[in-house]
Amino acid sequence: MRLVSFHTEDGPAAAVRLGENLVPVSALDDAPATTVRGLLEVLDAEGLRELGGRAEEADARIPLSDVTLHAPVTDPQKIICLGLNYRDHAEETGQEIPTAPMWFAKFASSLTGSYQDIVLPAAHAEHVDYEAELALVIGRRAKNVSAENALSHIAGAMPFNDVSARDLQMQNPLWTSGKAIDTFAPCGPALVTLDEIEDLRALGLRTRVNGELLQQGTTANLIFGPAEVVAWLSRTMTLLPGDIIATGTPAGVGVAQGRFLKDGDTVEVEIDGLGTLVSPVRSE
Repeated sequence: MRLVSFHTEDGPAAAVRLGENLVPVSALDDAPATTVRGLLEVLDAEGLRELGGRAEEADARIPLSDVTLHAPVTDPQKIICLGLNYRDHAEETGQEIPTAPMWFAKFASSLTGSYQDIVLPAAHAEHVDYEAELALVIGRRAKNVSAENALSHIAGAMPFNDVSARDLQMQNPLWTSGKAIDTFAPCGPALVTLDEIEDLRALGLRTRVNGELLQQGTTANLIFGPAEVVAWLSRTMTLLPGDIIATGTPAGVGVAQGRFLKDGDTVEVEIDGLGTLVSPVRSE
């Protein structure tokens, strides 16, 4: 199943995507929640499958072209991003291979959905970069879980762009100042539930800017895989439904090529089977 959040006058609302149409969850009888995070808080994997089945039988359909998409989860408690989690990316940036997952935070104000703008901040617009990433979304509370059981705590996955202002990032060894800027966490277009993903460690991912392929990799090359990352993070923090974990980017980022995003660009982050995240770029 593919869960999205779309704009309404009352705020973001959850829907099930069926092809080029959406079925609003609010149109389903006895829907347990009307936001994606709310659904994840009350439904397990079987409950989500049942919800998807009900959506397929529902008459209420909205053309996808008629709505504005938000990030699939608009209000996560945590957005955790992994750095240097592909060996080829660490090598292209001249940094050491980490011996443990390296993570930093983004904030809810960084989130945008597919076809929403990446906004270049006026004071730091010259060195803004793209990073194609697989993002995991937690579906069940995880605290001190083992790697063997970690996947059962993941609701699904989605494309994510870890947009980075490299000048700000490198001013601070904690990186967050160049990462947690408004609109610097595009994701989506949909949260694809785990039952539709054959193997999280066998997904190709690509970045195109204005149609040109600039980045290409596979999650098979992750240093720390999804299960290991969830287990490792859960040792020190409680992961909650709706939390987003971006798992790192492969080689091919702009800073390694001396090529940065500019006003008028369009960035596409595509992951096999999960869809394509499209982000127009504009100046502030």
